[in-house]
Amino acid sequence: MPGGPPPSPTASGTVDRLVRALGRLPGIGAKSAERLAHHLLRCPVEEAIELAEAVRAARDQIRHCEVCAHLTESGQARCAICRDPRRDRSVICVVEQSRDLMALENAGSFGGTYHVLLGRLSPLQGVFEDQLNLKSLEERVQGGEVREVILATNPTLEGDATARLVADRLAPLGVAITRLARGLASGGSLEFANKEMLADALQGRQRL
Repeated sequence: MPGGPPPSPTASGTVDRLVRALGRLPGIGAKSAERLAHHLLRCPVEEAIELAEAVRAARDQIRHCEVCAHLTESGQARCAICRDPRRDRSVICVVEQSRDLMALENAGSFGGTYHVLLGRLSPLQGVFEDQLNLKSLEERVQGGEVREVILATNPTLEGDATARLVADRLAPLGVAITRLARGLASGGSLEFANKEMLADALQGRQRL
């Protein structure tokens, strides 16, 4: 007898393609991808098209800020934070990704500027020093306006290694380098920490 169950009479190559595409999203397993796919097929067509158009618009219109590498509209060379004259430009908070920046912004306790590394040091995953957004950070510090750099990489092995790398690169420039306090759980992620925890981590940062 041939192995395996017979193909489903409702199987569709188009649906399978949608499920596979959704399954490539981070945190989405096979079952979740199937549920999302069937939701999109059941929901009003306007809702599905709005989602597709929002994804397309984001891909077409979003770029990285020329100063900090946070996300900004294609018509704006600098992000809203870097354009804001009220921000303290003498303090830079270094994060791995824009989603970490947004987590800290939502905490509402930081008035400085940011620098997004666009990743973290992870040789096992093929991410090395030259692939991180470090050179522009050094150039910002060399400008002479910066007095403190806060290392807000995630409290993981890779995040700690990245923080040490950044600290070593900036040490010759004579700027104060601090690290978020360890109120954050080891192995955790900034984007999942609550506002109070992030505020405490910022206020309790320690000099390296």
